[in-house]
Amino acid sequence: MKINPDSHGTHISQKFNEELEEIRSQLLEMGGLVEQQVKDAVQSLLDGDATLASEVRAKDHQVNILQLEIDEFCTQILARRQPTASDLRLVLAVIRATADLERVGDEACKVAGATLKLVQEGTSPRGYIEVRHLGNHVRHMVQEALNAFARFDSKQALEVLREDDNVDLEYRSATRALMTFMMEDPRSISQVMNIMWALRSLERIGDHASNLAESVIYLVEGHDVRYAKLEQVEAAIAQRQTQR
Repeated sequence: MKINPDSHGTHISQKFNEELEEIRSQLLEMGGLVEQQVKDAVQSLLDGDATLASEVRAKDHQVNILQLEIDEFCTQILARRQPTASDLRLVLAVIRATADLERVGDEACKVAGATLKLVQEGTSPRGYIEVRHLGNHVRHMVQEALNAFARFDSKQALEVLREDDNVDLEYRSATRALMTFMMEDPRSISQVMNIMWALRSLERIGDHASNLAESVIYLVEGHDVRYAKLEQVEAAIAQRQTQR
């Protein structure tokens, strides 16, 4: 059964309604913090800003605390309320999503770490264009996945999944270009490798954004699409829409 944004506000217990809304709000708060981490991490690399990079890494503790608090709140809801149907899916989807958001934060910290290494070694001769493009791409994916969660929008989540292949292509293209550059100028190997590690982290952020989108589809459509091919996900959503 598909849910809509109002389906969690119809319980006899007003307290239960408030608890469900609270975990969703907390998740979106965590998402906003992580999205800012990604943005700042990329900007720190582009600008060679060690201070900003350090701030990104300092925020990781706050992200971890939020995950623990949300997971504990979800555990309490499961124990006290014993939710079923769409309510249960909401709680489970939030638990899944917090894990992916925490990992997005970890990858942002890795990008910030690359910034600090580059600042110590000197600026890299190549790779910033690739970082800017891929960074903007995956941050947009995270943003759209969070928007889909806020709106209970499985179609928007599906669009995020469709972007993952494009991110993978962009990542492979950037990696090939940088490998070629290192072969032409071996003196740049250390610096360019830091850029490549940053790009790898950005590609992983795209993967976690896709996982967030899968959680939205599970929540809204009641169908677990993890490990399914994109074509299968599209077909499943289309079939459910024709059945309503």
